[in-house]
This record gives sequence, structure tokens and C-alpha cells, in this order.
Amino acid sequence: MDMSTSTPSANPAATAADTVRSQVAACVARAREAQRAYDNFTQEQVDEVVLAVGWAIMEPARNRALAELAVADTGLGNVEDKVIKNHRKTLGLLRDLRGRRSVGVISEDKAKGVIEIARPVGVVAAVTPSTNPAATPANKILNALKGRNAIILSPSPKGYTTSTLLLRYIGDELERVGAPRDLVQQLPAPVSKAATLELMRQVDLVVVTGSQNNVRAAYESGTPAIGVGAGNVAVIVDETADAAQAANKIRRSKTFDNATSCSSENSVVIVDAMYDAMLQALAAEGGVLLDAAQKQRLQQTMWPSGKLSPAVTAKAAPVIAALAGLQGPRFETARFLMVEDSGVGHDHPFSGEKLSPVLTVYRARDFEHAQQIVRAIYAHEGAGHSIGLHSQRPERAMQLGLGMPACRVIVNQAHCFATGGSFDNGLPFSLSMGCGTWGRNSISDNLNYKHFLNITRIASPCTPDEPSIDDMFGAYRRRHGLD
Repeated sequence: MDMSTSTPSANPAATAADTVRSQVAACVARAREAQRAYDNFTQEQVDEVVLAVGWAIMEPARNRALAELAVADTGLGNVEDKVIKNHRKTLGLLRDLRGRRSVGVISEDKAKGVIEIARPVGVVAAVTPSTNPAATPANKILNALKGRNAIILSPSPKGYTTSTLLLRYIGDELERVGAPRDLVQQLPAPVSKAATLELMRQVDLVVVTGSQNNVRAAYESGTPAIGVGAGNVAVIVDETADAAQAANKIRRSKTFDNATSCSSENSVVIVDAMYDAMLQALAAEGGVLLDAAQKQRLQQTMWPSGKLSPAVTAKAAPVIAALAGLQGPRFETARFLMVEDSGVGHDHPFSGEKLSPVLTVYRARDFEHAQQIVRAIYAHEGAGHSIGLHSQRPERAMQLGLGMPACRVIVNQAHCFATGGSFDNGLPFSLSMGCGTWGRNSISDNLNYKHFLNITRIASPCTPDEPSIDDMFGAYRRRHGLD
């Protein structure tokens, strides 16, 4: 046979890549068409769309259906807390978005002659985790729509069915208010790494909450990207704290939704003068302190091959205790487990993020030593995210803010409720917390609608404001004898 005239066989890898590329391109094309129509909506129409999408997840029957499906499919967290999270995070974000200008002129400085106009970024890709498969996508969708963008989700495989149901609810509400259904889409199942990477390349902005591998991939995609850093929150309890109140807040935060939040405390650093009282207060809140042998058994269960086991992720404390062979009434009723440690790093896995109701306890000589311990923890994992403080000395919060590698200092609050915005603090409601350059992120604030806007500035002539050389350098020259 003359091989030169035979038809070469197709390259399976190339064919698969072409299929992925075309599937993603079809989604993006529909999104662009929908976004072009949405770009003509007035501020009032946009705000109606935002309310409609908020109702899609907050309507009580839908909220519960999403929470139940999330727990059933992912095995992470618990239904009642997810109902609360879906409600609270969405309601808080809607409050933040109410009355905010995101269409047309949003600011005018007549003295400087500058007018600011809000413009969409276009089509957004949102990579979302399995830990919050309804609340996190809803948060990103609302922020994107506030800026007249379209958005395409790349949900985790475990969270796909929950995301699908959420998008069905959202699509129905979009149609109700006359908005294009294709404004909000997700990649077709099964969501692959290749499809997610291709989506990142084809859109105008990528926002990522989840694994650091996904965050790095977003930054390397060639598309402008916003990723958030790893959580590993430490909280300091100093000698002036109210032990009972601090323990209650730590317990509420640590156990909420079985610690699915990246903002749940992973370590508590207690100064020596408060140590015994604080341990007693934590025990009164349902914390069970393990001895050395029990700690070793738990460590082997949680990190059987040096990597955190999914078997313990976001499971209740009694479930984790049973997996570790820890028996007895106190483990059957435990709200959270506690282990004492003095080391940090890979040889001390309890110093890292655990995504479970397991709390590591460190003993510090004093407040300065407590800061040293937290710095070591964050040098290992969690730099940039946030730090908690229970204290009656306001200057200590300022000290942490000036000196610690953390973008948020949460004072006398339940950390996981406060870090992502709360009705009793001023942080924006969000499920994605930027960690600044400490966490290798491009933002240091809570992800919010402003990150989904381009701003055009019109600059007109204004009264000149040009300083003379003496105005600028006169005092400096006199201080240094340069006259």
C-alpha cells in the first residue's frame, strides 16, 4: 500500500481539546450576546435583576432545597447551617448593593473636573468550591450582575447538582424580570480541568474561590484574575479577655457548618495568664481536649498519608472522633475537638488548616509571644487572610493591624461570621476574602461588586494646582541646610 496516500488517524488528544474549546466557546458566545443586551439596562432595571436573583436563593423553600441537596451531594457541612448561610450571606450582600450606583455616572468631582462612569468588564468566569455550592456562586453572580456582566460558573464536581438547581431558580427569576437567561450559565457536565482552563482563557475576568491550584491557574491563564488565598485563621486570647464570651464566639464560629468556612478558627493562641480559665471555658462550650495518645490517633486519621483526608473534612466532631477510634460519652456529645501543640510546620499538621471542628491550642508567655506564634503559623500557611483577637485593650488590635501579615483583624467577634461581613461590622458581605501580596493575591479586601466594574474617567480642565519649587522643597532644604 502506498502509505503516502492513506488518511492519517485523528489525534484523540487534539480532538478532545477541540471539543472542549468549542463547547466553552458556545457558552461564552451566548454569554456575550446576553451581556450586550444587558449592557443597555438602566440602573433601576439592573437593581431589579439583582433583587430577582437574590430571591432565587433566599425564597425559603428554594433555600432549603439547595441546602439539602448540597449536603446530600457533597457530604460537607449540615443543612440547617447552610440554610442560615444562604440566607444571611445573600441578604447581607443585597443590603450592601442597595442604592449603589453601577450604571452610568457614579461619581463627579467638579473641583477636579473628573467624572467617573461605571462600565461592565464583560463575561466573568467564576470557579467555585464544593464547601459552599450555593452561597458562594450566588455571591459572585450578584456582584457580577450588579455591574451588567454575564457570568459562567465552573463549579466543583461535587457541587455541580446544587449549582444546576441554583441556576434553574435564577433563570426563572431572570425571565420574570425580562433579563436574558444566558446571563448566568455554567460549564456542561462533567466539568473538567481542561474545560475550566479553557473558560479562563476565553472570558474577560476570572474570579476564583477554592483550591490554590485553581487560583494559580487563573493567574497563569492570561486573563485578568482575582484569586483568594488559603485560610488558616489563628485567634489570640489575651489576659484581659472575657473567657466565657471568647469561648462562646470561638465555638459558634468553629462549629458552624462543620467548619467549611475558610474563616473558621484553626488555632487559638492563649496567653499564659488566661490559659487555664480559657480551656475551662472552651470545655464548657463543648470542646473536648485530647491527651497525647488521643492526639496521635487523631493525627493518623486526619493525615493518613501526609495529606488531609476528605473523610474528616466538614464532618461533625463525633463522626471524626469515631473515625479515630476515640470512644466514650464525651466524644459522642463533643461539639469540637481540641489538641495542644507547640510546634508549627509540616511536622506539626495541626498547625495548618483543618476544615473540620478541630481546634489547635497554643500557650503563649504573653501577648508578644502570642504574636510570634501566629507569625510562625502564617509563615507556614494562611498568610494574609485574617487574625482574631479577644481583648479589652483596643491598642492591641492596632498593634496587630500594623505588624501582622493579615488583611483583617477581627476583634471580639465570632470569626467566620465577621470576616466575610456582618450586620454588626462594616466589612462587605462576601465569601471570598483577598489576602493581599502576603497570600499572593491581587486584592486585599473582601471581593465585592467594585471588582466587577471597569471605570471610565472623563477629565476636563479645572483650576490649575501647580506648586512652586519653594512650596515643595523649601522646608526640606531649610531642614537640611541646602539653601
